[in-house]
Amino acid sequence: MFSVRDDAHLGRRVFPHPIAPELTGLVPRVHRVDWPVWLDPGPRMLRDVLELCRLQTARGLAVLSWLSAGRVPGDIAWLWPGCRLTGPRQHLMYGAAAGVPDVALGLVVANWTWVLDTRFAGQVTAPYLAGTAYPDDGYTAAQATVTLLRIWERHADARPALGAAWAASRTAADWCKAAELRAAYGREAPVFTYPRGPVPPPAGVRPWITRLFRLA
Repeated sequence: MFSVRDDAHLGRRVFPHPIAPELTGLVPRVHRVDWPVWLDPGPRMLRDVLELCRLQTARGLAVLSWLSAGRVPGDIAWLWPGCRLTGPRQHLMYGAAAGVPDVALGLVVANWTWVLDTRFAGQVTAPYLAGTAYPDDGYTAAQATVTLLRIWERHADARPALGAAWAASRTAADWCKAAELRAAYGREAPVFTYPRGPVPPPAGVRPWITRLFRLA
């Protein structure tokens, strides 16, 4: 649950209501995924990373839809496996992601377009994705950070997918932070978001990003 206000200078701002612990506890758990910890020159690793990006984007949006609604559906066992999204599980994940309100999805898209438009994007996305995936293992997180950074630098076609995974995960976490501030201090706190940048040309955006971000 949340409220929305338009600011003449800052644009539309979203203020989450306090969230139950069982909801906030989902966020760090969905950040955990097996990002690679070495750079394989073959095509298989890149395909695997792109599939993980799709999984993390859909996961982040699914959780964001529940955060914005203030409730979790009964059985979410399908959320946790780290394997490729296919069949009924993909249908459930995409269906949950489709429940994100437009105003909340706008925060994700703003973060996504910003990170694709900044020259520091690799340094922003790689440490966040790796650090939240391996929160208890600094050595593995460091290796994954370097690997994701090299992928960002060497494979321009992977950047929209990596940015989407970062934006969906980051927005869900920032939603929880804003809700925690409101619960702690009794005053509304907006969800942090970066300034929106230009939407990349459709030719460079994978179909699943277009679908999940409702770009079409």
